Amino acid sequence: MTLLNLIKSQINRRPDGGLITDMQLIVDKISRPLLTPLARVRLLAMLERSLGSGICTIISGRAGTGKTTLAADFADFCNRRVAWYKVDAPDSEFGVFMDYLATSIGQQRPGFNEQAIRSAAAEVKFADIPLFSERFVFELIDDDSEPLLIVIEDLHLVCDTEWLVPFLDRFLQLAPPNVHILITSRTLPPAPLWRMRSKQTLEVIDEMALAFTREEAVDLFETYGLSRQFAYLAFDRTNGRAGALAKYADNLAELPLEVTSVASALNQLGVSET
Repeated sequence: MTLLNLIKSQINRRPDGGLITDMQLIVDKISRPLLTPLARVRLLAMLERSLGSGICTIISGRAGTGKTTLAADFADFCNRRVAWYKVDAPDSEFGVFMDYLATSIGQQRPGFNEQAIRSAAAEVKFADIPLFSERFVFELIDDDSEPLLIVIEDLHLVCDTEWLVPFLDRFLQLAPPNVHILITSRTLPPAPLWRMRSKQTLEVIDEMALAFTREEAVDLFETYGLSRQFAYLAFDRTNGRAGALAKYADNLAELPLEVTSVASALNQLGVSET
């Protein structure tokens, strides 16, 4: 049986012509996060270069390094339609993962047959996942549609599943040129995907690149109305780690005006630096 026939055989239609599904989606998981007041020009430029030259970009770093913030800012900056999907641990089932991914893409590309894809994913066998990936890409091919950015946030939560490599490997190899995939993950994806990096079709922005520079810390603190001196001291305490810097800025902005000593103010806060 071909995959197209497999897909057709798995579609159950309601009397109104729609498709029956038992999956109740959490809307927040396919909604873009709020933007931050500070756009990091250096990192946005790196993402823009990758968008123009590759198929996939991975933003990799531990919690609190600014992965999601950067992805959200770039989604606003890139001048493309954006399909956003935040992965959670229960999404380790292939059918659930595809429910969310296909629905998010369908919101941005009306011609993408999300219901057929979801129906097929619910029953697809492991051995058929590469063929399923080809059908998935076929649905994405649309030269008349606007360029699309697909953001998959927190991919590390499903990196130990057996289906991830066969799905992503085929999907990323065949993705059409007007589609770019942006992945955020605390760990780097499984090894077979690194073939793409050697072919310069995959770019990685790692934790070292994500760290704020001293001047970027100053820019961040200025959005809170805080001085350069505060920014320098907080930067030295956090080594430029995005989440820790933001905590310092949030808490410093709430201190009473009579707190005038920068060093004593930082000590008073007791903000975690990890």
